[in-house]
Amino acid sequence: MSEPRDLAHERRRFDLLLAGLDLLDQAIAVFDATPKLVAWNQALQRLLEFPPELVREGTPFEAFVRYNALRGEYGDGDVEAIVAERMMAARTFEPHYFERQRPNGRILAVRGVPIPNLGFVSLWTDITEIRRNERLIEEQNQQLEARVAERTRELAQAYRELREAQREIEDKAEALRRSEARLRRILDSIPAMVAHVDAEGRYRYANRRYAAWFESTPEALVGQTVETVFGEAFSQIAPHLQRVRAGEAVAYEYARTRRDGKTVYARSAVVPDYDAQGMLSGLFVLSIDITEQKAQQAALMQAQKMEAIGQLTGGVAHDFNNLLTIVLGNLTALEQALTERGLAALAREHVLPAKNAAQRGVALVQRLLAFARRQPMQPQPVEVGELVRGLTSLLARTLGETVRLEVQLPSEPLWALTDAHQLENALLNLAINARDAMLPQGGTLRVRVQPCTILQELAQRYEIAPGPYVQFDVIDTGCGMSPEQLARAFEPFFTTKPFGQGSGLGLAMVYGFVRQSGGNIRLRSRPGEGTTVTFVLPACSAPCGAHAEGSADAKLELPQYTVLLVEDEPAVREVLRQMLRRLGQVVLEASNAREALELIEHVAEIDVLVTDAVMPGGMDGASLIARVRQLRPGMPAVLVSGYWQDAATLPDVPCLAKPVSEAVLRMALRRVTISKNRHFVTDPFVAVPGASKGKGGTSS
Repeated sequence: MSEPRDLAHERRRFDLLLAGLDLLDQAIAVFDATPKLVAWNQALQRLLEFPPELVREGTPFEAFVRYNALRGEYGDGDVEAIVAERMMAARTFEPHYFERQRPNGRILAVRGVPIPNLGFVSLWTDITEIRRNERLIEEQNQQLEARVAERTRELAQAYRELREAQREIEDKAEALRRSEARLRRILDSIPAMVAHVDAEGRYRYANRRYAAWFESTPEALVGQTVETVFGEAFSQIAPHLQRVRAGEAVAYEYARTRRDGKTVYARSAVVPDYDAQGMLSGLFVLSIDITEQKAQQAALMQAQKMEAIGQLTGGVAHDFNNLLTIVLGNLTALEQALTERGLAALAREHVLPAKNAAQRGVALVQRLLAFARRQPMQPQPVEVGELVRGLTSLLARTLGETVRLEVQLPSEPLWALTDAHQLENALLNLAINARDAMLPQGGTLRVRVQPCTILQELAQRYEIAPGPYVQFDVIDTGCGMSPEQLARAFEPFFTTKPFGQGSGLGLAMVYGFVRQSGGNIRLRSRPGEGTTVTFVLPACSAPCGAHAEGSADAKLELPQYTVLLVEDEPAVREVLRQMLRRLGQVVLEASNAREALELIEHVAEIDVLVTDAVMPGGMDGASLIARVRQLRPGMPAVLVSGYWQDAATLPDVPCLAKPVSEAVLRMALRRVTISKNRHFVTDPFVAVPGASKGKGGTSS
């Protein structure tokens, strides 16, 4: 009776065991040594999705392997080879653990444990959620690291709190300290000003550039309020800070005055900083120094303004030169008529003063145009004494009544190889600088010109060739310059004038001109003792026969030609026609290029073309000359211009500046017709006074 009772008890235990195993999430299968399935739980069918007819006692292990291979549980490959490999491993069963992902995406952890001499047990655990949680934790860690990187200051605060916490986290605190120090080094090295201000408006961090901007140190800045640090400049940024505290990111520019009196400019971007609860904890500040950029912008605006002035001056001068042409032409004709009728005294009394006044108007217009234009260097022999004397009246008007001008010139003519117009520009620039340095009380400006000789030793020191030079000294009694200012005086855009009142290019342009001319320049100055600018230009001999040729040329007779005169202004055309007739020429007239071309096509007797540079109708003087020479190759031509920009583009076409005198017109006609009458002159390249020689010629 006891044996059946024991058997029932054991069966009951076995059923309880199986029922307990069925409650597990893990799948369990027991195989005997054959190997065939002996025992299992319900999770085997649920996790591995085996069909019911397969999961029964006595099913060979090979059947399970083959079923898995056929449905791709082991990946691609030959099914029989996969089954053979797995069965071989089962026969020599070793404890093992691995993870594999099923085709449905679930991840199973597989563990096998041998039962010595009886079989083995396999356990399958679904670890999909575990691995998913691990990935989620990893992603959250990455997000946390990014947040930590963005919230450096929060880490710094955390570091201070961590130092007071438990000793077991000191290693992490030390790592944080190293990270903070590295970030500070980076922030101190970048070319920007970085700061953080707390919600109360006090600095909690400032890099070195930010502190240096306020002539302080980061340590001294921390703890101070923004209003205290900015001082008078705070009113410029206060409205912007209010917008940031309201949650808006803003960008703005502001200016402040340093202790040395220099005004500097910065552009700032400020964004709000929020804590974990969404409350405003402070402001992040990123600023850059834009002082030099502002100076360059001001210089560009000044250059554009000068360009506009030059264009405007050119337009006004064109009309004014036409008026002067009419006035001077008629005054000259009136003077000749009065003289021929025995009224020379009347002409001298009334006509000559009017002519002199008109000539001063011509000189004034040409002087203004010379200063307004830009041109390449055209060095030629220049009598510097005469140039400075001619510039004196303009300098006196520029300096004003509070500055006394003293000019010391050599008694004998002194010639320098330079560009006359750029030399005038240089002297005018230096005079303006001297005038500004003597404001408001005024003073004395002395301009001295003298010859000098540079010996070999000095030549090497000043990086110029030894030999004779012309020395210019421009001496003022102004405020002078400090050693720091003196060291930077020739730098482009550097200026000691208030912002917006100087481009910082004046001395730089003078320096470039002098060096380009083969000379050198130096400054001597002390605060309160004025400034002396000394520069030298290469000396040269007077041009051979410069005056003799012009005088001889004026005495030679001009053959009679048929001249086609093209001018759109009737009054100017009438004056030029009278001049040409007094020179013995036969004159045909045209008011525009179209009429001129018709005459060229139908009148074969035309010998010379005299044309205005700017005319209505779509064809200017230079284009007309080119078109005429297509019809009449080699046609002599003279261009008459009221604009300095209209220098002739053809080397054999002189460009005469309005108003044109009869003598200059005569010489121009002789020059362009020289090939017809070579017996009149000996030098084929005789210069025409008042005519340009290319793009850099005399202003017109």
